[in-house]
Amino acid sequence: MATRVASLAFPDRGGEVAEIAARIWAKTWPLLGAAGLMAAAWQAVVWLGFWPDYLLPGPAVVFGRLAEDLRDPSLYGAFMTTGTRAVAGYSLAVVMGLVLGLGVSRSAVVRAAMGSLITGLQSMPSIAWFPLAILLFGLSEAAIMFVVVLGAAPAVANGLITGIDHIPPLLLRYGRVAGAKNFTLYKRIVLPAALPSFVGGLKQGWAFAWRSLMAGELLVIIAQRPSLGARLQFAREFADAPGLLSMMIVILVIGIVVDRMFGLADGWIRERWGLVEQH
Repeated sequence: MATRVASLAFPDRGGEVAEIAARIWAKTWPLLGAAGLMAAAWQAVVWLGFWPDYLLPGPAVVFGRLAEDLRDPSLYGAFMTTGTRAVAGYSLAVVMGLVLGLGVSRSAVVRAAMGSLITGLQSMPSIAWFPLAILLFGLSEAAIMFVVVLGAAPAVANGLITGIDHIPPLLLRYGRVAGAKNFTLYKRIVLPAALPSFVGGLKQGWAFAWRSLMAGELLVIIAQRPSLGARLQFAREFADAPGLLSMMIVILVIGIVVDRMFGLADGWIRERWGLVEQH
């Protein structure tokens, strides 16, 4: 009897821990397997000898250099500079994309005028904006932000427009019958219903923003403002192949981590909206 009471008062957590560990492993092993295959292919190319070791070092050399870089405080200063630019530029792009997407979705005339233009801006390579950005703003933070925002805002706007376009008309009709109009309709019906597609636009917008930022930091190097892109450029100029590849790995890992965060948000929203099967 005492054993039963104790088991009720202090339930066994072993099964829950094992289940959580199994879920984490199920999501982790494909990524680890892909990384292992890429490292093996990389090493095979090095062994084939297409390029000398000082141009294309093997994984062991590069990961050894990465371990050294991770102990260097200047790397974290560069990360803070790049991270601050990424957050600022992406946040501004989200605001602009949200306003633009709502404006286009509300008016047929604005959509006819701006819809194709937004898609054209999204498909335009971010590197093509830099000559204009440098001409307008010089080698400054503003030039980098200009390109980051122009690279990301159209993708965010298109994600919102697509989400609104796929809202069932019956749902909008129900909202109007219930008394929701203008701002209330968008707040209570339109934006929540469009959220799954909008998150996809946010994810795509981040990808454009990150690529634009890396291009900007390679082209616009500002004194006393160390960044990941600047470290990448300096490694190229000094023919430091291990340092260059280690920075590429850092940039890749940051991109993967942010993508996983968006994936978690997307999965939670899809589950809340009943778009995935409950287990």
